[in-house]
Amino acid sequence: MSTELHITRRQLLHAGAAGASGAIAATLFRHPAHAATAPADTDATDIGAADPRIQGPFLILSTPFTAAGEVDFDALARQACYVDWCGCPGMIWPQSGDSVDLLTTEEKLRGMEVLSQTTRKLRTTALCLGVQGKDTAEMLMFAAHAESLAPPAIISRPPDTGKTEDDLRQYWHALAAVAKRPVFIQTTGGVAYKGPIPSVELLIELARDFPHFGYVKEEAGDVIARTRALLAAKPPIRRVFSARGGYGWLYELRLGSEGLITERAIYADVLTRIWELHRSGSDPAAARDAFSKFLLMINLSRTLPGDLRGYQLYLWKKRGVFQTMVSRHYGPGGTIPASPIHSELQLSNEEIAEIEYRFEALAPYQKPGSPSFAAAVSNK
Repeated sequence: MSTELHITRRQLLHAGAAGASGAIAATLFRHPAHAATAPADTDATDIGAADPRIQGPFLILSTPFTAAGEVDFDALARQACYVDWCGCPGMIWPQSGDSVDLLTTEEKLRGMEVLSQTTRKLRTTALCLGVQGKDTAEMLMFAAHAESLAPPAIISRPPDTGKTEDDLRQYWHALAAVAKRPVFIQTTGGVAYKGPIPSVELLIELARDFPHFGYVKEEAGDVIARTRALLAAKPPIRRVFSARGGYGWLYELRLGSEGLITERAIYADVLTRIWELHRSGSDPAAARDAFSKFLLMINLSRTLPGDLRGYQLYLWKKRGVFQTMVSRHYGPGGTIPASPIHSELQLSNEEIAEIEYRFEALAPYQKPGSPSFAAAVSNK
């Protein structure tokens, strides 16, 4: 591992507390962004080819919380074990808006360590770490930590401070200079991002210039047109993944999508089964049926609280992974509160009965039995 990236969580937190993230970034990553080159020690056999591990459902983990509103790192580790037990190809954290915006820097750094230690003991699932930052300096801090943990992949979204496409270009050039593994680009930013959608041309340019780029989570603008354009640009584009909660995944698979990124990890077994059915082509009727029942389940968000999280917390408890249904919340108007706001989801008996009714329909595509959590590492 490069000594430039050998930095502890304590050092990163100290730098952030001192307001020195920019200085730390400059010290750790001495080569400027415009000098970025392909990584010398990438894990891929052929740096110009898509990494064979990066395909299929790569599901975003939901951050679990204790009754007091603290991050439950034990449950986070159990969630990784659950996704692996389901046979799912990949998992991502931190990536959902609330996990990026509403966690402290220390919580995110520690969660990365917990998942890295846990997934080293697992057999199937590849870990992808989110390295989101409000600006380049903060992103590089998280990228340094991710690189020290050496996950199979990392993922980046546009920075909150980005205002022009050239801002995005410079931001991702800086990441390219330090990343040594496949890099996903998410085409939407967080709640604070007001900049442009990264153009298809920019994504192709980055993939051409940096062979560890070219992995795209496409969910912005005219998704279908952009997906077609990206697929037509292979190579240098390497993989195009669907998103948007999975609502359009079956159609996008038929267009050529090679995976799905969404905060639907509770359905890891079902989504993995849909992926396997699509790839084999052996039973199109079963693929349609599985996807239809998945839509029946997630369409419950039209009447119950939450879409990517919400009532799914009930299912996480049902499957023995989470201990609570607590979430942290944004402030008024989607603002980030000065101190955490949390509450426990309350469901009526009628609402629980409807969740159970729809969840039962997924049974033919769920993995039977219960996962083992023996590999879970909470890093206490």
